[in-house]
Amino acid sequence: MAAADPLHPHNTGFGSPQVLKPGAEQLRRVNVAAVLAALRQAGRLSHTDLSERTGLASATVTAVTADLERAGAIERLEQAASGGRGRPRVLFVRRRTFSHVIAVQISSDQVHYGLADYGGTMIDRFSRPRDLVSGTPDSLLGEMADAFARLVSRSKLSPASIGAISLSSKGIVDPDAGRLVWSPVFGEKTVEFSSLIGAYPAADLFVSNETLLVAHAAARKAMAQRSEGGFGGLLALSLGHSIGLGIARVEGGRLNVSAPNFGHMLNAVDDRLCRCGSRGCIEATAGFYGILRLAFQVPPNTIPAKFVPLAEIEKIALSARQGARMAQYAFRQAGLALGQGLSRVLSLNETMPITVTGPGTRFYDLLAGGMEEGLRQSLHVRLSGLPKIEVVSNEAELVFDGHVDRTLAAVDLKVAALR
Repeated sequence: MAAADPLHPHNTGFGSPQVLKPGAEQLRRVNVAAVLAALRQAGRLSHTDLSERTGLASATVTAVTADLERAGAIERLEQAASGGRGRPRVLFVRRRTFSHVIAVQISSDQVHYGLADYGGTMIDRFSRPRDLVSGTPDSLLGEMADAFARLVSRSKLSPASIGAISLSSKGIVDPDAGRLVWSPVFGEKTVEFSSLIGAYPAADLFVSNETLLVAHAAARKAMAQRSEGGFGGLLALSLGHSIGLGIARVEGGRLNVSAPNFGHMLNAVDDRLCRCGSRGCIEATAGFYGILRLAFQVPPNTIPAKFVPLAEIEKIALSARQGARMAQYAFRQAGLALGQGLSRVLSLNETMPITVTGPGTRFYDLLAGGMEEGLRQSLHVRLSGLPKIEVVSNEAELVFDGHVDRTLAAVDLKVAALR
């Protein structure tokens, strides 16, 4: 099950999505969303800047900003004129206290929490370890509810000020139902996240595959760095305990992001057991547990560990760099599986740059040779050339940037629906 666009929430708060009527009202909402998006991306803009960025007429910008000021979503700042002479320049900004979003990254061994304001600033953040031995879906939900209350109380907010709660996890999610369907820790025990939003009357719930958020944030960063029309898309490959892939493409002027079930694609007809219960998956070779199993020549059908400490992979990497042949072989096989999988994705799409992220990036030097070999096994890659590959080590920042940008965009749509 591919991760769907989380801009369609499972539950609705103060601005439920509605079927738009054609005509003036629909156009008004589009214009409001465009102004809010411009301010979300730029921070602060003058009336003229807003008109240039959105393509809206000056009179339309005046009407939209007046509506948003009355709603309390934006406010004015005065910037002194150059040289201290003349009238101050008026800038519009999103009012930070208008709404807030809670962002949660559920990783293999920890849960990371963040609270961002309407301006996109992260105002609180902390992490808590997961119980990998006796933890259950219910205990995880209880711990998350306590963490949400802690975020709200520490920032002296009311529950009604939370406009959205955005959750992400590796594995398979059902965003429409607000649940985690399959995960490395819980297997096929579903986690029903919808119970978490009862205490937050204005909040919508968003559940995403983690690598979808990585791809979204990486794409937004690339788009900001390039001239208009210079970005077509990218792949985001996440390396670690799990293997994830996000695909971001610009289609019809809009950024569309998906997260196919890349780590559990069949890669080889062999006996390597994956955490999903199948054999021959990419992750069964390229995930941390696959590397450990191969390096120590453990039988390939051994049931994988739910979690492999990073320190254990560091030891294998050290021995590989010192010349240990089985350790080198394990990393090369992992890279080969990744490259073969990526070559198939590129063959089905087109050549796109690849952003490699996750804790496994610290071993990229050991994986790179196998990845290139696997990529070159595709006719498409041999004809088109190897894609550009960028290694970005700080995956957590990309995840939270993706959470905040996508979720605030959804809150903006609710604001646009208000009268």
